Amino acid sequence: MLCPTLHRHEEERVRRRAETGESRLHVQPEIEGGRRATAAATVDPKLARRLVLDELFDLSLYRSLRPLATDELRAILDRLIPIEKRHLAFWQDFFDLHVETLDLARRLKLGLIVFACRLLGASAIHLVLEAIEVYGVRKYLKVWAEYGAGPMGTAVRNVLEDEFKHEDAVVTGAAEHRLNPERVRNIFLGLNDGLVEILGAVSGFFAAFGNSVAVLAAGLTVAVAGALSMAAGAWIAASSESEVRATETGRRRFLGESVLPDEATETPMASALAVGTSYFAGALVPVLPALAGARTALPSLVAAGSLIVVVSMILAFLSGMEMKRRVVTNLVIIAAAVSITFAIGLVTKLVLGVSV
Repeated sequence: MLCPTLHRHEEERVRRRAETGESRLHVQPEIEGGRRATAAATVDPKLARRLVLDELFDLSLYRSLRPLATDELRAILDRLIPIEKRHLAFWQDFFDLHVETLDLARRLKLGLIVFACRLLGASAIHLVLEAIEVYGVRKYLKVWAEYGAGPMGTAVRNVLEDEFKHEDAVVTGAAEHRLNPERVRNIFLGLNDGLVEILGAVSGFFAAFGNSVAVLAAGLTVAVAGALSMAAGAWIAASSESEVRATETGRRRFLGESVLPDEATETPMASALAVGTSYFAGALVPVLPALAGARTALPSLVAAGSLIVVVSMILAFLSGMEMKRRVVTNLVIIAAAVSITFAIGLVTKLVLGVSV
């Protein structure tokens, strides 16, 4: 028998779904009453709050993007919103945690995403929808790996099936990609590489030379060489992939097998330009303080470090990764790169007597 509080929530949930016409996740009969309470009690309260807030964030985001969307994307959002309402209602009832307001961090994230979509239009909206879908699937797979064998397993399985069967189909199958997600990720990866690598190089140059003109010349040289190397690597990778795909298509056609139409992909030259240009743009950030006459690596560290945090957050969002982990990882890499290259610069100056 349900306790009075759970009974009231059940009545409220039934009334709410009757009013909205939403279907429910087919989980409740298997974990009603004591078993549902047991399942909820085994979960870390922080995880419970995160699951509820994440669904509330997704629902708030989709509602905020709807007025900005084209007719096609508005139709997608109209299909996603009931799914998110269903997930939110389920987790609120499951954990008896009826949170209705986003926390500060999520409100800021929501504002930034909506602002970016307002500026960039439909392409950004579709990219955001794909990123949210990837993040949701990865999150629930992680929860499944930890709690799938326990009393919470049924709930997570059903939410995951809903994600896979419904939400994924809506996002990936209902609209054409106006913006190649892989190109966007490559651009930000190029920016990230340019920032990290050239910041390390500039730190070593400042330690060795202590002269802004020498650092500027050396930094620009390395930046150009790195950009050309990255572009060449991207061109080779895209060309090889294209050749492999063409060979496989030819083999299938010869054998009389069905061949799906090729997806729109970037040409090797377009891929090379995107990666090389983004790398060079990122590399310029730690070099520019030397152009302004900086005599230490500190201005480069502050400028590049700040931008790296922003780029890391964007990359984490687009890749569905945990944002905090991505940012911390990049900061650790920066600290290691700067420390090692600065030490090499000092040793070079002391041992070899380099001076400018």
